[in-house]
Amino acid sequence: MTVLSVTRQDISSFTESDIADLAKRLEQDDYTNPFEALNDWHLLRAIAFQREELAEPYLYLLDIEAYDEA
Repeated sequence: MTVLSVTRQDISSFTESDIADLAKRLEQDDYTNPFEALNDWHLLRAIAFQREELAEPYLYLLDIEAYDEA
């Protein structure tokens, strides 16, 4: 499944195990091309926005920093 085809409904069906597998792939960073890694990163980011409780242990993989836009 590509990130572009992931819907809110799809994300609601993810389990803790699915997220752990996703995080493991990101941690190992053993992809055949950079777009696979980017897809996984965007998927984890989408999950973090929609199901924060599942992504919370892996937020360090997103490397999101708070900043002030004002």
